[in-house]
Amino acid sequence: MKIKSRWLRIILRSLIILVSGFIVLCFVFDRVIELRATDQQYKDFFAKNHVPGEIRYYNSNNRRIRYLSIGDDSLPVLLFIHGSPSSTNLYTDYYKDSVFLRTFKMLAVDRPGYGFSGLGQAEPSIEKQAQMIMPILDSMKRLHKKIIIMGESYGTSVACRIAMDHPCLISGLVLVGPSLAPGEEKIYWVTPLIESPLLNWFIPRIFQSANTEKINHKKELEKMLPLWPKINIPVLYLQGANDHLIYTSNANFAKSHLINTPLLRVIFFKNRTHFIARNEHSAIRQSILDMLQIISAKG
Repeated sequence: MKIKSRWLRIILRSLIILVSGFIVLCFVFDRVIELRATDQQYKDFFAKNHVPGEIRYYNSNNRRIRYLSIGDDSLPVLLFIHGSPSSTNLYTDYYKDSVFLRTFKMLAVDRPGYGFSGLGQAEPSIEKQAQMIMPILDSMKRLHKKIIIMGESYGTSVACRIAMDHPCLISGLVLVGPSLAPGEEKIYWVTPLIESPLLNWFIPRIFQSANTEKINHKKELEKMLPLWPKINIPVLYLQGANDHLIYTSNANFAKSHLINTPLLRVIFFKNRTHFIARNEHSAIRQSILDMLQIISAKG
């Protein structure tokens, strides 16, 4: 009995140590894995690279949203909308690109739940996310400027929703790793479990936001099904041919639902997976410049 009791104490003590260690690691990861840059880090980045950039905040739907404003207001607008989990720091190579600085007024937003727009406070509604991002474009709307949106992964859903809700405002869409079709994406077995209160609070905040969006993505995209004919602007669709996270069947969905776009160009990158934002930077960069030429020729 004494031996059995001793082993039980050892097992109990080991479990307590393991659980405590897991909790500590979760809190550490929450602070380390944020995938975001502070205001000061951006100020240092702008100064080091001679980038005429500003960090700005505004309130929308009881949320404080952060975005970057870079370059000359007189130029055509390029708005970056990141995927999940991510933030504005996904696009730093573009911010310091000398050609882009001469060509575009660049705007980049931390979507709700990411970066410094309420990290971990997810907004599952794509429509509301689009509404919350629109104030960034309001001043550009008044100037009657050409506006291109470059969306990546989940950000493509938001970009398309903005184009649907404001068909006369957006001039072109560049969609990278597009997530457009309801249910045509991988859902991991652990995804529903993470939403339970018992597990959710352990997860780093950036993954809490990503998980909530993932759980609600299908029904949110279903709400958009009647709205696809409203998109009447050129669309460039770029995806990895081996994308097993967002299925390549999304391309067929785009072809069958973007019935009023004057141009839909689908580009698959051979031997690439979902993560092409950095791996195919040169090709994506050129596609953005191509889009400007397309809409400029259109007049």
